[in-house]
Amino acid sequence: MTYSLISPRALPAYVALLVMLAGNRASAQTDATSRREGPSAKVVVLPVALYNAQANVQEASDSSQAALSTEVLFSKLRELLGSQLLDGKQVALVAASPKALATTGKQPCNVIVACARAVADSLKAPWVVIAKVSKTSNLIWLFTGQLIHAPTGTIILDDSTELKGPPEGMVRAGSRIFAERVARTVRHGGVTTNFPNTP
Repeated sequence: MTYSLISPRALPAYVALLVMLAGNRASAQTDATSRREGPSAKVVVLPVALYNAQANVQEASDSSQAALSTEVLFSKLRELLGSQLLDGKQVALVAASPKALATTGKQPCNVIVACARAVADSLKAPWVVIAKVSKTSNLIWLFTGQLIHAPTGTIILDDSTELKGPPEGMVRAGSRIFAERVARTVRHGGVTTNFPNTP
């Protein structure tokens, strides 16, 4: 599902748009109609990746947006899922293991679904989240996130949010919205639900 966010002043209007778009998301992602896991199943989140090769200007500070997105994603999921979210340091150790890296073809683990699944499998977690922030220009970024059912490789959520405006605020908003959808879907066993009406 693709969303678009603009500056914080226009955020309320865009939240309304997100609610409207949510009802149509079945065409953009796997339609999960039956529970795959229990509501308290473990979740692995890999650090958010940065893509800026296509940006009109590349800056050293670009990496800070991926770090910010990772921080927001982890903290929001920790708030919503508690101990279901596995420790980030433990995840990082497993992601750097030879077994995980053997699946990457010399790419970072956090951008390869096979590696993400291997990490989740090693940690006995049925859910794994990967995400990236992509820079187009200083005022246009894209947040992309996936919730993957690790045992089957099924992509349950495949969200893309265009972030227009000051990067820090928009990256925070896009990451938080995705985290809320991930938590809601995990708590429903992998069944996607129209938000915000479903707890």
